[in-house]
Formats: sequence, C-alpha cells, structure tokens
Amino acid sequence: MPEPCDPRYDMTEAIAPAGSGGGPMDLTTSGPQTLNGGPRRGPWRLPLPWRKEPGRRSGGPAAPTGRGLWSDAWHDLRRDPVFIVSALTIFFLVLIAIWPQLIASGNPYHGDLARAQDGPAPGHPFGYDLQGRDVYTRTVYGARASITVGICATLGAALLGSALGGLAGYFGGWWDALLSRIADVFFGIPILLGGLVFLSVVTSGSVWPVVGFIVLLGWPQISRIARGSVVTVKEHDYVQAARALGAGSGRTLLRHIAPNAVAPVIVVATIALGTYISLEATLSFLGVGLKPPTVSWGIDISSAATQIRNAPHMLLWPAGALSVTVLAFIMLGDAVRDAFDPRLR
Repeated sequence: MPEPCDPRYDMTEAIAPAGSGGGPMDLTTSGPQTLNGGPRRGPWRLPLPWRKEPGRRSGGPAAPTGRGLWSDAWHDLRRDPVFIVSALTIFFLVLIAIWPQLIASGNPYHGDLARAQDGPAPGHPFGYDLQGRDVYTRTVYGARASITVGICATLGAALLGSALGGLAGYFGGWWDALLSRIADVFFGIPILLGGLVFLSVVTSGSVWPVVGFIVLLGWPQISRIARGSVVTVKEHDYVQAARALGAGSGRTLLRHIAPNAVAPVIVVATIALGTYISLEATLSFLGVGLKPPTVSWGIDISSAATQIRNAPHMLLWPAGALSVTVLAFIMLGDAVRDAFDPRLR
C-alpha cells in the first residue's frame, strides 16, 4: 500500500483502526487519533500543490481593492484622451514660458524698420510686425506673461476664496452671513468694467497689478464653491466622530474636511485659469492691462488690429497662440470635472 503522504493514496480506502468496526474511515469526523496513532490536531490534509486556499487565487495578482476619490479620478484621467492632449499642450506652454530660448533664439525687442509688416522669410516663419520685430519670437515670449498671470491669479483667488468660503461654511452663523454679503458686493461688479476702472489709474505695466485685480474680483466665485462643499462634508459621520473624540476646529478643518472638500475647488479653478488668461489679453488689448515694453499677446493683437488687411499674419499668430492656450486649460478643466463628478461614473 502506498504511503499516506503519497498523492496517489486514496483516503477512502483507508482501514479504520482495530475495534472500530471496519469500513472506510472518515478523517474529518474520526476521533482524536491520527493515522499514526498520535494526538489529532485538526483535519488531516495532504500538502497537494494544486490545492487552493479559500479566498485566494492560484497565481496572478491579488483581488483589487476599492479606490478612493483621488485615485479613482487619476485612474480615469490617465485614460482620457482630452486630458492627455490638454496636459501635454499646457506642459509645452509652461516650458516655453520658463525657457523661451529653447525654441526662439531671437530678441523680441529688436526691430528692423526696413522689414516692417513683411511676410514670412527664412528664419522668420511668422513674418514681421509694424516695427520690424520678429512675430515668431514675440509670440513665443508672449506666453510668459499670459501663463504667469493665469497661474498666479488662479492660485491667489483659489487660496483666498477657499479660506474664506471654508470658514464661512464651517462656522456658519454671523460669520457666514457677513462673508456671503461681502461676496455678493464683489459679484455685482462687472469684471471687465472693474478692470478698466481699477487698472486705468495704475501706471505700472507689469503683471502684478493685473494679478491683484483678478484675485480681488475672482475669489467670490471660488468662495461660494468652497462654502457649499464644506457645508456638505462637515455633516459626514467621520467629521462628527472627530469632534466627539475632541478634535479642535483647526484639526478638523485641515485633516478631515479640507481633503474631502477641495475637489470642486480644483475643478472650478482649473476652468477659471483659462478665463483669466483671456481676461488679461482683453485688458491689454484695451490698453489698461500689461503695457510695453512687456511682451504680451494682448499687446501684439492690439497693435496688429489696425493692419489686419495689409498684414494679417501680425494678428493671426498671437491670436492663435492665445486661443490654443485658453482652449487647453478649458479642456483640462472639463476633463478634471468629469473625473471628479461621481454622477458621471
């Protein structure tokens, strides 16, 4: 007879010990004796290599676990072609805004009046402007001002609006009423008219007055989004449990509410970034935003608007760069919104 540890051994043919009455022995229900007569410590099982443990799969990865909101959103974004295209476009724009010398070796301020309004030429694919400056070089360098204004204004408005809206939503009462009325006052100011009035008295032509103005009139929108998100999140059970365990207001806001309420703010801020870039170009076109010698798409569009019939290339390239930049940020915001919206799953 084969050894009991041999896989070919048929356990149903095992003979019961003497005095048991004969017949097949059921190992799982037999007494406290093993086949060798020693004490029994549980059901005896053969170490067969093909035997599967319950709850585990033979080979392959472990069963997938549930993902959180952020990991689930990132999982969807990586497979969204809209997000990939817009993110690559924005990465390229940010790269040339930081290092325009990577693709443009000319001087954006150098002009040759003998070539004013000339069309494309070897080494100058976009032609020349009214002062004989290379349109290609100025288009590349113009990304720096627009990207700087858009990113800085968005960060400022998001931080200020999130802080005020989060406090209003968490504490409520008179604090909520006061901040809501202040936000309503700023909502009643048309942003373009406010820019014409505010920036017309500013003599500096740098990006910082424009950034400050956009933050001043842009925070109420994000504040309302943050307030509504905090009001919803603070009623969840884990927030109530943190309060019951003695967590202070600061810890509750920073550790439990803010990470779960920031997603709508990110979505709105991403879409608003493209709007702020177009607002800067509009104010610069009207002459109250960025001013020369700052290189800006809005300034170049303004100077080329009167020559659109004689030299359309002067208007085409900076306007096209502005449109692509705004479209990329809006597409990115739409992709982020779809990834964070649970109703679209």
